[in-house]
Parts: sequence; C-alpha cells; structure tokens
Amino acid sequence: MEEQNATNKRSGILVIILAIIIACLLVWMFMQRTKLNGLVKEKEQESVILKKELDSLITEHNKIKVAYGSLSDSLKAKDSLIQTNAVEIRKLLDSQWEYDKIRKKLGMLQKIAQGYVRQIDSLYTVNHELQAENEKIRADYKSEQNKNVALVKDKEELNEKVTNAAVLKAYDVTVTAMKMKGGSKEQATDKASRTERLKVCFTIGENPLIKSAKKSLFIRITRPDGVVVTKTKYDNFTLNGQSIPYSVREDINYEGKSQNICVTWNKRDNDKPAMKGKYSVSVFTDDKEIGTGSFELK
Repeated sequence: MEEQNATNKRSGILVIILAIIIACLLVWMFMQRTKLNGLVKEKEQESVILKKELDSLITEHNKIKVAYGSLSDSLKAKDSLIQTNAVEIRKLLDSQWEYDKIRKKLGMLQKIAQGYVRQIDSLYTVNHELQAENEKIRADYKSEQNKNVALVKDKEELNEKVTNAAVLKAYDVTVTAMKMKGGSKEQATDKASRTERLKVCFTIGENPLIKSAKKSLFIRITRPDGVVVTKTKYDNFTLNGQSIPYSVREDINYEGKSQNICVTWNKRDNDKPAMKGKYSVSVFTDDKEIGTGSFELK
C-alpha cells in the first residue's frame, strides 16, 4: 500500500513537471510566434518603403526623359540598364526577404539614375551652347548677307549715278528763223512765209566722266502738226531700237570739254512755205535725248 502511494506520488510529480514543461514550451512558442509576426510585419513595412523608393526613382526618371525630349534618345543604353535593374528589384521584393541585397541593388540603381541625370544635363548644356552658337553664326551670316546686299545696292546706285552722270547734255537750245537777202546775206525773222533757213544753236556741256570720242548729234525739228522737218526721206537714226527721222546731223569730236554747236536747216526750193505755229526742237546722241527747245513762227 505504501509502495502504491509512493508510486502515485511520483506519477503526480511527473505529471506536474510535464505540465510545467508543456506550459513553458507553449509560452516560448507564443513568444516566438509573436516575434515572428513582428518580424513579418517589419519586413512588409520595409518592403513597402523600398517599393516606394523604387517607384519614386522610376517616376522621376521618366519625368526627366519626357522633359528632355529627343535629347534622351542618345542615352537609350543607360535608360535600358535602369529599367532592367528596376524589374529585377521588383521581382526580389515580391519573392525574397533579402533586403540587404535589395537595398544594395537599389542604391546602385540610384547611382546609375544620378549619373543619367548628370549626363543628360551635360548633353542639354552642350546642346544649348551649340544652339546659341548656331544662332550667333546664323545671325552673323545674315548680317554679312545684309551688308553684302547693302554693298551691292550701293554699288548699283553708284554705277547708276555714274552712268547717269556720264551722259552728254545740250543746254540753251535755241532756234532762229532766217530769211535770205541778196543771195548770201541772212536776216532773222519770225514770219513763217519769209523763213528760208533755221539756225539751231546749243552748248554741249563739260563732262570729264565721258571718254573722248566721236559723237553723232541728231537734231529733230518738229512742226506744229507733229511732222518732223527733214532734208530727205532717208534721214533716219536709231533710237531705242526704232528708226526715226531727223532734221540735221552733226558729228563732233568730244573731249570732255564744253562746245558751242550751231547747225542749219535750209528749205528746199520746192518746199511749201513754213507752217505757222509753235515748233519743238530735240537733240539726241547715244540713243538718248540730251536737250530740247522751242520757237514760234507767225
């Protein structure tokens, strides 16, 4: 009986010990589970933080690409490297808890992205400087073009002035109607019926710009009815490509000095009496009209 009680007592003690051990084990397991849950939560929070950092980095990178436009095309290789690393980091975040490894990769990616920014900013600066230089070159070229145009214009105007200046001028064109007395004597008259000769006088002006040369002067005397007085029907000269009649021709040797010129037109025996009214006189040479005058017969 005593042995039975001793055995029961030992069994009870053993049960108590086992119960205590089990209770301790359960407490330890609970603590471990709580700790594990805390670690899981911590890791999840860290994963969220890392994902946010990655998303922020990629978002900023894409904004930079858009901001710099076509300039970013020259850095496609570096952009591809950034995108590839971003995909790899996302896979690690979704499947592993090796956050030290992930953090290292993210740090490396940040350095690559920073290098991308520096490089594209440098390209932008160089490109901006080149554009500014090109603008200056274009502005300088346009300025030189304008100068050349102005010089050409000035030269043309100067040539035109010289050309216009290098023209003979006939001044003081006067006509005196004459009647003949005693065969060789002549007397001025203003009567149409008595007019037998017209004496045209004028001065060829001095012009050192004109080279010395022989000049042909053509004088046209036009009646009140618009008909040019001529000696023969063959008395014509060319003016602006057209053949027109003249009254008197005079050839001179011009040497740049002024000359007084007088020419005469004589009425033929079979000509009708001169017409009453106002006559005009024009002097031509070198395909140009160089002087004019007028007179009137009563």
